[in-house]
Order: sequence, then structure tokens, then C-alpha cells
Amino acid sequence: MGFSKKSMSKPDEKRSFGRGGLKVAEVGGYTFGLGTFKPGWKWSKDVKPIVGTKSCQAHHVGYVLSGKMQGVTDDGQKWSVKAGDLMDLEPGHDAWVVGKENVVIIDITAAATYGKK
Repeated sequence: MGFSKKSMSKPDEKRSFGRGGLKVAEVGGYTFGLGTFKPGWKWSKDVKPIVGTKSCQAHHVGYVLSGKMQGVTDDGQKWSVKAGDLMDLEPGHDAWVVGKENVVIIDITAAATYGKK
């Protein structure tokens, strides 16, 4: 049996993309991401130029700590999440911040590769 911990105040990696950023930390063989997206952030403007795909190809499973985000899937399905929501968002989507509050999300599936070329 064992125990390990990390603090997001000292993540393993930090990534910036336009008006957003991601802190990444691995603990117990799992990679966690703490994403912060400022008002005006939009995947197609802030991340697309970095990754070069038509839409976000990450599969996000996470928990929204603050703010509100909306988006649309490649097949036209509109979606939205807000503080307190759990989310499962499959690859093939765009997303943007709604309102004047930062969106903060804990992502437990996409952090290892999100926002990388």
C-alpha cells in the first residue's frame, strides 16, 4: 500500500493557449488537468492554431468548478456546462467561455495531451 500526492500550485507542467491555460500533474499513474479559461476564450481561436485540427479531438471527462462554457459538436449538437456540472465530451467539438467569469475545469482524461501540437 502507498500514498502519493501533488499540489496544483506546483504542477508537473503548465501550458498556455491564448486566454487559457492548463496545469498538469500526474499522481498515482493518473494525469489530472486544471484548466482555466478566461472570458473571450474560444477553442477555435486559442487552441486550434496550436494543434492544427479542424475541431478539438480531445475526450474530456471532468468537473466544472466555476463559470459557464458552451459549445457545439462536429455534428451540430449544442451543449453547455456550468459550475457544479460533471461532463463527458467526446472528440469533435468547439467550445467557448460564456459571460465574464473564468471557467475552471478539472479534466481527468485529456490533460496528458490537450493543447499540445
